[in-house]
Amino acid sequence: MREFDIRSEDDIVRARSAARDFAAELDFSLIEKTRIATAVSELARNTLVHGGGGQMQIACASHNGRQGIRCIFVDQGPGILDIERAMGEGYSSANSLEQGLPGARRLTDDFHIASVVGEGTRVEIAKWRDR
Repeated sequence: MREFDIRSEDDIVRARSAARDFAAELDFSLIEKTRIATAVSELARNTLVHGGGGQMQIACASHNGRQGIRCIFVDQGPGILDIERAMGEGYSSANSLEQGLPGARRLTDDFHIASVVGEGTRVEIAKWRDR
């Protein structure tokens, strides 16, 4: 497992690169590596922009005999008041065109989010290799 602080744009780049490297080690296809890196980039950006910074943990994982990658993003920011709304397609609290939480959910196989207003947010994703 590796841990990364998410405190700047450079940290987002490092997180994305680490995700791509982990995916390459597990022999994910180019398309799957791109999906993983994109989901990590979106969630790291949310951690920085909306959570005021935080941490990402990334590790190789296994589930039901399948190999994959698990990433956990944690911040101590303001939290999300309405998770259902934030997960809705087209929702953007930053008035941007980025895909954010719904995009990361579409790009991964497992997606879990928990948030407490005034305490922060935790998002966990996993992508499983098909072979």
